[in-house]
Amino acid sequence: MQTVRAVPDRASELRRLAKDIRRNVVRMAAGKGEGYVGQGLDVADILAVLFASELRYDPADHSDGMDRLIFSTGHYSIGLWAALANAGHLQGYDLDTYGADGSRLIMSTHDGHPPLIELTGGSLGHGLGVAAGLALGYRISGFSRSRVFNFMTDGELQEGSTWESAMFAAARGLGNLVCIVDVNRTQADGDLVLEIEPHREKWSAFGWWVDEVDGNDIAALLGAFDRARVVTDRPKAVICRTTLGCGVPLIMQRERSHFVRVDENEWDAVARQLEEFG
Repeated sequence: MQTVRAVPDRASELRRLAKDIRRNVVRMAAGKGEGYVGQGLDVADILAVLFASELRYDPADHSDGMDRLIFSTGHYSIGLWAALANAGHLQGYDLDTYGADGSRLIMSTHDGHPPLIELTGGSLGHGLGVAAGLALGYRISGFSRSRVFNFMTDGELQEGSTWESAMFAAARGLGNLVCIVDVNRTQADGDLVLEIEPHREKWSAFGWWVDEVDGNDIAALLGAFDRARVVTDRPKAVICRTTLGCGVPLIMQRERSHFVRVDENEWDAVARQLEEFG
C-alpha cells in the first residue's frame, strides 16, 4: 500500500469533514439499538474525499463534465446519507428518521428513494455492471469529460457478475470508469467465510489499473485518486483497506461489527470516543 503526502490544508479540511460525516452517522444510529453504524464510520474518509475533492457531482445534472456515483453496497446507506447531507444534497430530509418506519432514509439504497439514488443496492454486486454500462454510454455519446465512479465492497467480489463487468470494462478500455473497493474483510455478520485475496493481482489480471491504499488515511486516498486521474486508457480500481467502526474503539472492538448492537447506555460513550479518537 502507498501513502503519500497531500497538501496539509487540503488533507486537514477533509479530515474535519470526515469527522462531521461520522458525527452524522452516530446521530442517525443513536438509540436504535442496532444497525450498520460500523460501515458508516468505516467509509467516512472515502466519501469525504469523493464529495469534497474528487467528484464533479450534482445528482440532478448528468451533462458532460459531471461525474456519476453508483453506490453498489446498499447497507452502507447510513454513510451515504451522512455524506450527502454534509454536501448539501439531502435538504428536506431528517437524518434523525434514518431506519424508522415510514422514513425516506432507509437502511439500504433503493432506486429513487430518495430520487437521487440510481441503483437498488445490496450484496449481489450489480453496481459495477451498471457503472460500466454508463461509462460506455458516455463514450458513445461523446461525453469526454465525465467519469463514472462505482463504490463496492470486497464481499461483492464473490459474485460472478462483478468479474464479468470487470472483463467487459477492460475489453472496452473504459478509462472513464473508477471502481472503489472497500476492503474490510468481513462477511456473514463478521466472519470471513471465503478468502478473496489477492485483490491487486486479480484486478490487474483483468486488465485494470490498480492502486491500493489505507482507506482511512485521507492523504493516501488523495494520492490514489490523483494517480488514477491521469490514467485514460483502461478502467481503474482503487482498493481501500478500511476498518469497520473506524474512529470509535467501542465499535471497532466488537466481535461482530458487520451489524452492530449497541445498548442504550452505550451511545454517550460512542459519541465521546468519536470526539476523542475520530
